[in-house]
Amino acid sequence: MSEAPDAPRAPEGKTPAVTPPVVTPPVVTPVRVVIAVCLVAPFVAMLWVDSYAKVDPAFIGIPFFYWYQMLWVFISTALTMIAYKLWNRDQRARKSQKEGASA
Repeated sequence: MSEAPDAPRAPEGKTPAVTPPVVTPPVVTPVRVVIAVCLVAPFVAMLWVDSYAKVDPAFIGIPFFYWYQMLWVFISTALTMIAYKLWNRDQRARKSQKEGASA
């Protein structure tokens, strides 16, 4: 393939100057803190084994150790869904704010 005849070309032996993209540091907002807590809570709950390493109280004959972990499967799903919804809302707000500022 050849370049279009109107395409700008760099002088022989030189590469065109490219400006690096502007990188902004991540912004910590209350919404992002809530998202982080939603995603970290299941890990803390499951890694803190001493809090649930017991038999009582049993639920329909199932020891606490097992039903507590199964309960966290559903809690983790709900927290991940909440984090996802909050993240999407935050990204839409940032995008609309960015578009509003440039207009």
